[in-house]
Amino acid sequence: MKGFLEELTWRNMIHDTTPGVEAHLKEGPRVGYIGFDPTAPSMTIGNYVQIMLLTLFQRAGHTPIVLMGGATGRIGDPSGKDKERQLKSYEELDRNLNAQVEQMKKFLRFDGPNAARLVNNYDFYKDMNVLDFLRDVGKNLTVNYMLSKDSVKKRLDTGLSFTEFSYQLLQAYDYLKLFEEENCTIQMGGSDQWGNITSGTEFIRRNTTKGKAYAITTPLLTKADGTKFGKSEEGNIWLDAKLTSPYKFYQFWINADDADIPTYTRYFTLKSKEEVEAMEAAGDLRAMKAELAKEITSRIHGNEAYNNVLKVSELLFERNIKNDNIKDLSNEVWHMVANEIPTYTLSKSIFNDKIDNFFIINTNIFKSKGELRRSIKGNALSINKQKITTPDITINMDDLLPGGFILVENGKKNKFLLKIKNE
Repeated sequence: MKGFLEELTWRNMIHDTTPGVEAHLKEGPRVGYIGFDPTAPSMTIGNYVQIMLLTLFQRAGHTPIVLMGGATGRIGDPSGKDKERQLKSYEELDRNLNAQVEQMKKFLRFDGPNAARLVNNYDFYKDMNVLDFLRDVGKNLTVNYMLSKDSVKKRLDTGLSFTEFSYQLLQAYDYLKLFEEENCTIQMGGSDQWGNITSGTEFIRRNTTKGKAYAITTPLLTKADGTKFGKSEEGNIWLDAKLTSPYKFYQFWINADDADIPTYTRYFTLKSKEEVEAMEAAGDLRAMKAELAKEITSRIHGNEAYNNVLKVSELLFERNIKNDNIKDLSNEVWHMVANEIPTYTLSKSIFNDKIDNFFIINTNIFKSKGELRRSIKGNALSINKQKITTPDITINMDDLLPGGFILVENGKKNKFLLKIKNE
């Protein structure tokens, strides 16, 4: 593994650093942290940029700290926001924090040499009263200094509450606590956090003589069209399979603009610089896209989920799959398919009816018996990948696939699932 800054440099992941950080890192293993506020029930692929930063930090021999914002999440970070955040309830924030901690345990190594550490900044404040905070924390940064930060200046016209204005004080104090208690000398984050992070380095300079603190930020990752990375037309790309299915997660990468793939690869792959440069030199963006989709889907959701995703993709897009092949697909695959195409949940009582009655009564796949018969005549209707040649057949229990599903296709693009309830 290359030196940490050298690794970030070839990946184009450095936006700003404070003076002296390179020499500081070369002097020996260091401790560095990134903060995550639990404002959502899951991390997103946007958060994964910072998780990658911690991953590369750990792989370079340093010790990463994940600072969960049990306290700062109750306040709301104004950085990058053009209006006041809606505050979450404490109960929701606690649920979110617990879920995000479990996710983080999958992405970093929390045992062995330079094991990652988890810290909750609520522990810094739970026994501190407001007078202590104002005397011990608020006294150390001037209003003029705090007003000079972009995260504050950009909100002065639209409005900024004292609550959000005080956020940089909390983040500065967080850094001091980690500096003193965990020997943490580096804070990292996105470029929108530069103001908050450097408030922390200044706060440490004013409050201790035990050493110096440093900062590293990454560029904010955007798509080729300038829109925010980590969003699809449907919204956020979550790292929780319940919120964004592994199939949709995989499709995010497969459907990414070709122009974005070299950048995404450098940010998210764990391949070496030499391997990445060889792929870039080959110039096959489609192959790079498939390789990145495979690597990151497997890393986030596991190899089994990735293999199921491939089976779903084949089922939805390949024309030559046979009936015998789909009968071998697992229950998990069919449930994944059910999340991607229209699905009707039906009772077992619908069995043993001719298919024209079956479809017209129980679904709206066809508007009329005439439309269904025209589909059959045009050789367009398939059930479980078998062409239907007559409206006189019946559907029965023998047609059920694993998990109680029946696959219906009307032409090349119109696919539906029937889910038969267990009763």
